[in-house]
Amino acid sequence: MNKRLVGALTLGLSAALVMTGCGSTQSGSDGGDKAAGGDVTLKLVAADYGDGPTADNSGEKFWKGVVDGFQKANPGIKVDVQVINWNDIDKQVATMVQNGQVPDILQTGDYSGFVKDGLLYKTDEVLSPATSADLLPKFADFGKVDGTGYGIPFVSSARALFYNKDLFTKAGIAEAPKTWDELKAAAEKLKKAGVSQPFGLPLGNEEAQAESFLWFMGNGGGYKDSSGAWAIDSAANVEALQYVKGLVDAGLTSPNPGTKNRKDVWADFAAGKVGMVNGGPMSIPIFEKGGLTNFGVAPIAGKTAALDTTLGVEDWIMAFNKNGHQEQIKKFFDYFYSGDAAQKISDTYKLLPVTKSGIEKLSSDERLKPFLDALPNATFYPFQDPKWSEVNTQVKQTIGGAVSGDPKAVLGAIQKVATAG
Repeated sequence: MNKRLVGALTLGLSAALVMTGCGSTQSGSDGGDKAAGGDVTLKLVAADYGDGPTADNSGEKFWKGVVDGFQKANPGIKVDVQVINWNDIDKQVATMVQNGQVPDILQTGDYSGFVKDGLLYKTDEVLSPATSADLLPKFADFGKVDGTGYGIPFVSSARALFYNKDLFTKAGIAEAPKTWDELKAAAEKLKKAGVSQPFGLPLGNEEAQAESFLWFMGNGGGYKDSSGAWAIDSAANVEALQYVKGLVDAGLTSPNPGTKNRKDVWADFAAGKVGMVNGGPMSIPIFEKGGLTNFGVAPIAGKTAALDTTLGVEDWIMAFNKNGHQEQIKKFFDYFYSGDAAQKISDTYKLLPVTKSGIEKLSSDERLKPFLDALPNATFYPFQDPKWSEVNTQVKQTIGGAVSGDPKAVLGAIQKVATAG
C-alpha cells in the first residue's frame, strides 16, 4: 500500500448532499427493506490492488471472498462491491458523493477531505473495542482529525530501493548506492553497460506524491516543516527536484518521467530494463511475476547518506453516515479485522498489515523484514490536514512537470494550493 482525490473533493460536498440528499434511490430502498424486516445492502467501493480490471480482476476476487464469508456469517446483510482502478477511484467517488449516491464503506488512499463536510462516522461508532485495540496505535492516530478518529487503517507499506543484481554485476557496481551522488554514478555505469533506464522514475499521476516525497526527505525536506506549516516550495525541496531534473536531463532515468506511472516502471524493472527503482513490499509479487527474482533491497538513498526513515504509506477504509447503516458496518469491520481477510490482502499483495496480530504473523517473512523494520520509524503524508486531499491531487497532476521545467515554479504553484484560504 494505494496506496487521491481528483479536483476539489473538499468543495461544498455537504451542499451537494443537501441538494441531492434524500433522493438516493439506494438509501431509500434500503431503508424500506430494513423497516420491513428484510435485508440491508451495504455499498462498498474499493481500490484495486491488483493489476487493474483489464488483467485478472484480483481485487474483485479478493473482495468477493471477503463478502461471501461475511454474508454467510451475517445472512441479513448483503454487500454490493464495486472495485475501481487506483487511477480512477477518487474521481468516481467524488462524482458519487456530489450526486448523493454515497457508499456505506469506502476503501482508498485518503479520508480527510470527507471529514470537514461531516460525511463520515467516527471510528468508535463503527469499530468494536477489540478491533480498535488491535490496530497499531501510530497508524490509528493518523486517522484522527482534531483528536477524533475518522479514517481506519486498512493496509500499510514502506519504501526501499530495489536494484537488479545482475545489471549491477554487468555494470561493475559492488553495492547499492547510499547517497545521491553514488546513485548518479551507479546510473552512469548502468547506462554505459547498455541499460536503457538506469533509474526508474515514476512521476505520473498514479503516485507522484510518493516518489517526490522520497526525494524531499533525502534532502531533509517534506510537505510540511517541523512547525507543521506547509513547506512544499522550501529550498530543500527545490534543490531535491533540481537534482532529479539533472538525472533526467542526463538520460539516467525513465524517459518522460512526468507521464510514467509506477506500475509501468515496475513492469520495466521486472523485465530487466531498469537498474534501480524505489518500491515497496507490494512490488515483490509484480517483479517475481515478471520473471525477476535476483534483486536486492536497500534503504532509500539520500543526499549525504542513506535515509534512517522511509515513506510509510497507509491506505484507509472509512464509513459514510448518510445511509444510516452503522450497526451493519460495524459487523462488517469486526468480521474483516478479526478473521483472515486482512491477512489475505497482505499475503496476496505483500502489503503490510495495520494490526498487532497481523504484524506478528508476518514477522518470520524474510523478504518483508526490511520493510517491517523500517515501518516504526516511517514518515507519513500529512493525512490529518484537510488540505492534503487537494494538495495530493495537485502534486499528482503537476509535479512531473518539475523535471521538464522549473522545479521552483511548479512547487510554488502547489504551495499556493496548500495555503489558499
